[in-house]
Amino acid sequence: MRAVTELLPPAALARFANLDLVARWIVEGFLSGLHKSPYHGFSVEFAEYRQYTPGDDLRHFDWKALAKSDRHYVKKYHSETNLRAHVLVDCSASMGFGEPATKLRYSQAVAAAIAFLMVRQQDAVGAALFADEIVRYLPPKSSSRHFRDLLTVLDSAKPQKTTNMSKALHYLAETVKSRGLFVILSDLYDDVDAVVAGLRHLRFRKHEIILFHILDHKEVDFPYRVLSEFRDLESGERVQVLPMAHRPAYLAALDAFARKMRQECSAMLVDYQLVDTAVPFDRVLAQYLAKRQRVG
Repeated sequence: MRAVTELLPPAALARFANLDLVARWIVEGFLSGLHKSPYHGFSVEFAEYRQYTPGDDLRHFDWKALAKSDRHYVKKYHSETNLRAHVLVDCSASMGFGEPATKLRYSQAVAAAIAFLMVRQQDAVGAALFADEIVRYLPPKSSSRHFRDLLTVLDSAKPQKTTNMSKALHYLAETVKSRGLFVILSDLYDDVDAVVAGLRHLRFRKHEIILFHILDHKEVDFPYRVLSEFRDLESGERVQVLPMAHRPAYLAALDAFARKMRQECSAMLVDYQLVDTAVPFDRVLAQYLAKRQRVG
């Protein structure tokens, strides 16, 4: 059997236009490989069975157990921890960079897959798109119909405007009253101190946070060799440079930036993950599930 990572290549995104199919493809591929992977043991369905009591949701009733043993059981889902989650996707102009899939498309796929996992576990999940402000927001629910609405929101994301991540985080910190989990996907091309202040505001409100720092592989490796013109997708500014002469300084600056974000997040008990868009989706889902189980 092929390793699960071979089933989930990010380059395959180019073959899919339907975000629902993308989410199911990622999740089903991930689940099918769990028993062969280091993630074996994650609970992605339900925690245990318990005795049925009048008033329990019949959707969770185990009819097979009734047929076999004439006993009344329901599946006790992790949702009984009442997790409410929000998936936040940066759709600023810089997220339009990357190929064969942009950072935005990669983030949409990850967000949809995580939302699909949440719905499978009967967790309530919502979504928000942000650039220089909140572009669209959908409050958390746990129904399959709501999942379709959430996919519509995610699929509507288009690269636009500049980034003001802190403004979006402060708004949600003031707006979302129930404690929950925030899963944030962004390239973090913004003022570090302002982003940290927004994250700190969410933590002050007792929310758990997973921050996925999404970068295209070319941004991580900087493989350019010949004289090239680079354009800032948000400001439009252009600069012509000889890449190999600047590569060491660029990589050092990127490492320092990521290290600072990791340190700041660690101090706030925020899970920070730098994600190269060449990284298979199963690794990202495993990181989410590890945090999900700690929250649960």
